[in-house]
Amino acid sequence: MPKIAFTLAALVALAACNTVEGFGQDVENTGEAIEEEAE
Repeated sequence: MPKIAFTLAALVALAACNTVEGFGQDVENTGEAIEEEAE
């Protein structure tokens, strides 16, 4: 049973990392667009 729980926790953590990475890229792109408009 503990192995199943650990595996599920690892999968959730990996999915969260991908989501956070994608969100970071979106924020970066938005910041670059604002910076270009400011110039």
